[in-house]
Amino acid sequence: MANHVAVIGSGVMGHGIAQEYALAGYTVSLYDLKEEFLSKAKHSVENSLSLLVTEQVITEQAMQDALERIVLTTDLQAAVAEADVITEAIPEVIEMKWDLFEKLEHLAKEDAIIASNTSTFSIARLIEKAKTPHRIIITHFFNPAQLVPLVEVVRHESTSDEVVSAVMDLMVKIGKSPVLLKKDVPGFIANRLQAALMREAFSLLKEGVADAREIDTVMKDGIGFRWAFVGPIETADFGGLDTWKRVIENLAPVLDASQKAPALIEELVEKGELGTKTGSGIYSYADTSVEEKLKERDEHFIRLVKMKRG
Repeated sequence: MANHVAVIGSGVMGHGIAQEYALAGYTVSLYDLKEEFLSKAKHSVENSLSLLVTEQVITEQAMQDALERIVLTTDLQAAVAEADVITEAIPEVIEMKWDLFEKLEHLAKEDAIIASNTSTFSIARLIEKAKTPHRIIITHFFNPAQLVPLVEVVRHESTSDEVVSAVMDLMVKIGKSPVLLKKDVPGFIANRLQAALMREAFSLLKEGVADAREIDTVMKDGIGFRWAFVGPIETADFGGLDTWKRVIENLAPVLDASQKAPALIEELVEKGELGTKTGSGIYSYADTSVEEKLKERDEHFIRLVKMKRG
């Protein structure tokens, strides 16, 4: 049974994953290359936990207890030495991940589970150079990791059944909704669904059917509103499969089928306009605080989680 968890990488995903484990009562070693990265992560966790207190999800004492369980370190060996589960949340560069896994296999306990938060690489690719592939698995959290319930779990045929079972149980214990994929496919489930919808959204924007805010409103107040409780396959059942047969057959020929990123995204990336991280993207954030926008987003997520959990 896991008692000590290590999270490697304290960025956007890493600090949120660390927070979830700490809130669930686990001691967490949060590792990164520089103290400044860890200091930023600590600030983010404090802000996130404070918001949970404000929204009456946790108590002030629970917040303090969680913060005390997170140990910040730039010493990889110290971070993983006692860890029962190690979660990798470093950049999506396969060589970096291979290098890290080699170190983890040498430094970690022999029975420690090594989990990757990758959303890009297949499990087969991740374990290409591994000496102990039986203990490597993917646990793909979603941003913000401390709030979104879903975790996609991906195994390889080399992954032991014991590791799979332990990881699925662990995800439930920290309050997640884990889904175990029966096949290892690129993009897993969620990113494949998201990519298909994003492709069509940007196509509608390009064709001038509506502006970005109107397209987002359709998603937030229409499709997304419904999908928070009723998935697309249930929607087909509820609407009538005969009806959805006609809808799909009528629309499939005219849906966007691009094989690359939308031109608008290409242009904005070239200009360095990457969204909230740079202050402008599809939308401009010149007259608003990005931190306030993210806080507002998280408030809505917290309230939705409370509603779904009833």
